[in-house]
Amino acid sequence: MIAETIFSAVSAAGLGIAAVTAYRKRFLSATRIAAYSLVPVGLVMTGVVKWVAHTAFSPVAWLGFVVLGVAWLLFLGTRAVERRRGGTRKERRAAAKASGPAAIAVCTPRPVTTTGAVAVTAGTSASGPPGPRGRAGPGTRPPARPGAVPPVSG
Repeated sequence: MIAETIFSAVSAAGLGIAAVTAYRKRFLSATRIAAYSLVPVGLVMTGVVKWVAHTAFSPVAWLGFVVLGVAWLLFLGTRAVERRRGGTRKERRAAAKASGPAAIAVCTPRPVTTTGAVAVTAGTSASGPPGPRGRAGPGTRPPARPGAVPPVSG
């Protein structure tokens, strides 16, 4: 009841401001102000304000919003895990069967020096294998001097 009164007063004030603006020969601004002023009355007349007021004070409605939020977070979480893994389990199995054992990359360890530093071999940098066009991946730099081994922090 009070919300409808407040919304009606806001609309009336907005229409008054629109009239003053139109009197000053600013018709485009006056029309825009009048449009914004009619929105609160339209919301009251359609029953949206009553529905929002009823929902705002209903604990069941708030629990419903919480349940919807939890469901949304679960969907996001499963999607993030799925993206990290590279698809669903069925998709990964189908890809593995289709490509065969030749497609599985064998990871060979890089040689380590006696000091514990990773030795730099031809075609690689201390940060890892080269990226496209022989460059190291993003956020990596080659050693300062060719053939230099980066210091071990420890």
